Amino acid sequence: MNRVTALVRAEWGPLYRAVRDGIAAKKWRAIPVTLTAVCLTALMQYVQNQEWGYQFVQNLGSVRAEEPLWLALLRTPLSLFVPALDLPVWGALGQILLVFGIAEITLGWWRMLLIGYVATLAGTLYARFGIWLGEDRPLGLPASDAQVVDTGPSAAVVGLAVYVCWRYRAWFTMALVVGAMVVETVIEDNLAGREHLAAIVAVLLLCALSALRQRRRSGMWSGPGAGSGSTTEVRRGSGSKRPPSHS
Repeated sequence: MNRVTALVRAEWGPLYRAVRDGIAAKKWRAIPVTLTAVCLTALMQYVQNQEWGYQFVQNLGSVRAEEPLWLALLRTPLSLFVPALDLPVWGALGQILLVFGIAEITLGWWRMLLIGYVATLAGTLYARFGIWLGEDRPLGLPASDAQVVDTGPSAAVVGLAVYVCWRYRAWFTMALVVGAMVVETVIEDNLAGREHLAAIVAVLLLCALSALRQRRRSGMWSGPGAGSGSTTEVRRGSGSKRPPSHS
């Protein structure tokens, strides 16, 4: 039992403490962007289910691969908050509140939005690339997927989950998230599953770039210039010998 407890603490301890401290310090003020996203998603769900509002929401945040790229890029940010009509909205709201909330506390709101957008954009661009390849080639998609409405926060949720796990070294949880998305694609190979994998690849590249940046920073501090201070102290010490004092 002690071994299991130690493994759980090693896996989730740092992340749990970061979230706990963030909530303790600011309460609900720790996740203002997440709460806004939850409210916006609920509003989009309500409006698109009205007879007068469906086309309005489609014009604002609906993305299809058959549409011009500039239009898809323009709609992609808002498409995160347009829940899929064939899925329960409570699932989307719960995902946003949990994963976006943890990410906002641990990463900051601007980094959370950036990573979520990159993950979503990766899926959107992959759809076009896969359709261009054709379903007969590896990574290709059938032409019919060009008409599939591509909305919802799922790609951003998956991407943020992977990045937070990497940031706090929750390797087992990260492997579970990636493995679940692979299994999802194997069981039901559709556009959504492929986009989730594309989002994971994009976020893993961000993780690699971030790790490289950290190494370069640490290398700057530990490089030749980092030792100049100690060298100076040695020179000062050798050049300012004092005679021994006699008491």
